[in-house]
Amino acid sequence: MLFWVRSKLINLLDRNGADLPPATPGNGTRGSIEGRLARPAVVRLKAECQHCPVTKRALSFGSVAPAYERFRPGYPDELVDQVLAYAGRPLRTALEIGAGTGKATRVFASRGIAVTATDPDPAMLTELRKHVPGTVETLQAAFEDLPLSPVYDLVFAAASLHWTQPDHRWERVAAMLRRDGIFASFGGQRHLADADVEEAVRAARAEYLPDDDVPSPDGTPPDHPMQWPGSELVQSGLFTDVRQSTIERRAEVSASDYVGNLSTISAYLGLPEPVRRQVLDRILDVLPEQVTVVADITLHLARLASAS
Repeated sequence: MLFWVRSKLINLLDRNGADLPPATPGNGTRGSIEGRLARPAVVRLKAECQHCPVTKRALSFGSVAPAYERFRPGYPDELVDQVLAYAGRPLRTALEIGAGTGKATRVFASRGIAVTATDPDPAMLTELRKHVPGTVETLQAAFEDLPLSPVYDLVFAAASLHWTQPDHRWERVAAMLRRDGIFASFGGQRHLADADVEEAVRAARAEYLPDDDVPSPDGTPPDHPMQWPGSELVQSGLFTDVRQSTIERRAEVSASDYVGNLSTISAYLGLPEPVRRQVLDRILDVLPEQVTVVADITLHLARLASAS
């Protein structure tokens, strides 16, 4: 299975004009699968991708990296416990997709896992390095440009997978994993526990921002028992034992901290700065001094399927 995935990706790179050097004896490029997959895929399509709306929004966070670190919540030890229990064996190495400021990086690294944290935004990685142990390696690259060697025990994404391009997403993840590797994706929308306050916030932003949620990338209805990306993992045929679980979280935060968190969300970052300030001020005006935030984490886990 792994050889088939890697061979298929190499063929795709060839068809899309990968910028790979010609074969020469011992250069580890065209004469070697590992050599060709050990460097980022520089393809003609990449320039177009860099200008697509999804990529632009994914690169908007660097402008607020310190605020992102301050106001975004971290991840609980329970999350790592579930991933390790699912793996059923020690996880020594991990690759993180879209690490941001390292909110998830640090909880996995604290368990002795050698994490390679990747992100396309240099400002986010600069902030990340201030908060993670020295054992964490960093790599500035979009998911689509990551090298496919070495392979890892675990590949994970914390509230970032929806920023990746859907084409060949799962073939790439599969190629990054060792034969018994594990994939984990986790995150979730935050909302106010008080429905009346939530409605007041919606009304305050409605003129400029009718909705600030991130829709399901594959259109899975919110009441479906298997949410995205679990839905795609099942359909890919590359993974097995796909599981979904929820870790409940509630937090009491000040109104200003709640608005600080909103200021790091891509829907607000996409607004012109004067409008963004006005919208956030309007929201702050309708909030009580303290609010209860529901911030449940949805965790998806999957195993790389064995070769048939």
